[in-house]
Amino acid sequence: MLSGVRRFLTLIILTFTLCTVAQAWQQVNENAPEPPREFRAAWVATVFNLDWPSRAGLSAGQQKQELLDIITHAHKLRLNAIILQVRPNGDALYKSSLEPWSAWLSGPGVNPGYDPLAFAITECHKRGIELHAWFNPFRATISNRPVGKGHISRRSPGWILRAGGTTMLNPASSSARSHVMQVILDVVRRYNIDGVHLDDYFYPYPPHHKVADGKSPAQRRAYIDDFVQTLYTRVKGIKPYVRVGISPFGIWQPGHPGSVEAGVNAYEHLACDARKWIRKGWVDYLSPQLYWRCEGPQSFNALMAWWSSINPSRPIWPGIASVRVNSSEDPGRPASEIGRQIDYSRKLARQSCGQLYWSWKSLGTNRGGVCEELAERYTTLAVPPPMPWSGSTRPTRPTAQAQDTRSGCQVVWQSDGSARKWVVQVGRGGKWWPMYVLSGATRQVIIPAKVAANIDRIAIRPISGTGVSGTPAVLAR
Repeated sequence: MLSGVRRFLTLIILTFTLCTVAQAWQQVNENAPEPPREFRAAWVATVFNLDWPSRAGLSAGQQKQELLDIITHAHKLRLNAIILQVRPNGDALYKSSLEPWSAWLSGPGVNPGYDPLAFAITECHKRGIELHAWFNPFRATISNRPVGKGHISRRSPGWILRAGGTTMLNPASSSARSHVMQVILDVVRRYNIDGVHLDDYFYPYPPHHKVADGKSPAQRRAYIDDFVQTLYTRVKGIKPYVRVGISPFGIWQPGHPGSVEAGVNAYEHLACDARKWIRKGWVDYLSPQLYWRCEGPQSFNALMAWWSSINPSRPIWPGIASVRVNSSEDPGRPASEIGRQIDYSRKLARQSCGQLYWSWKSLGTNRGGVCEELAERYTTLAVPPPMPWSGSTRPTRPTAQAQDTRSGCQVVWQSDGSARKWVVQVGRGGKWWPMYVLSGATRQVIIPAKVAANIDRIAIRPISGTGVSGTPAVLAR
């Protein structure tokens, strides 16, 4: 009997304590500073199993675990986007009625037993990481590797051009371009992706760039220009918030800028007039592959300055070669070179900062200590920069409540669904820092007790699909 009374009294005391604590947090008419903005991404290549999966033929569980390890590690590095290669060569790393399953998963045309793209999107969004679907638009087969039943090279051999050991879809064929467009837009419609990303393989690199299509460099550029402009318009017509970016070869033409030397002419050889695309607003960003050192005949600094000067209203986020640290390709390159390039790109940024790293494996293995360079600069979480040209409507301010519990401070909020992301910021004495970046579907979070005991403010800030920030709900003790 006595123990029952004690339990009853304990319950009353605990309930009273919780109610008292809950009243300590009130929504107030205050604001919070904007969270840091920067695009921080890594390419995850599937071709040749460069980054993932580690080899073809792994079980679904093994593939999922490897991908989850990449995503969780990226989150620890405070990256906020994964650029996942979902179409390496006329194939699919997702469920498709248009193209066969990629051989890099479980063998040519073999269903891996799950949908890798859907899995990646879910796991990335749980952690506030964007998932950008990376397409190689015109490569069909590579190194004479086998492809699955129904592959475009088998269905429509008249669209195929040979370039060494690789074959490609002929961009001069309107039917081939329409097929690629259909493939990409199918993913935009069916998957909750955050971006569409194209690499630089529009036409083959030298010495195989002289494919037998009978077209001049100017004619080839016209086909690719049309494709890029149409793709951008159609993606935005379906989902304006999907960010469209391209990663061209890092030198537009030799001599631009004047100090730069190059054996590859992207403008002439690859039909890649990226300068036009960014000037015309046919992309939301460019990520030129600036894989060289800060100084030299292909100077990262000189090239970054040149690219940044083209269009002040659209961002240039450099592709940075973390893979070349301590590599046979560039012996002796230190990881500090990566830190210098981050610093320089930040200094030149006009609209917004950003960096993309080639490729994941070098970060996942911390080659040469490159992750320490990132940790020194990525000291807090950051939100990808906005795209107000794709939509400037501010998401609605939520209503929020908070209650301290033994496990931490439970924060819940209500919203009208206009936010694609939430940034939970915490503060004390007027100083703020971002604690979480969350999916727009999330409506609650628990701030750990050790953190909650040392803060006096909580802000739940809505972010629209185009990255525009809304007024946060602010809770104060």
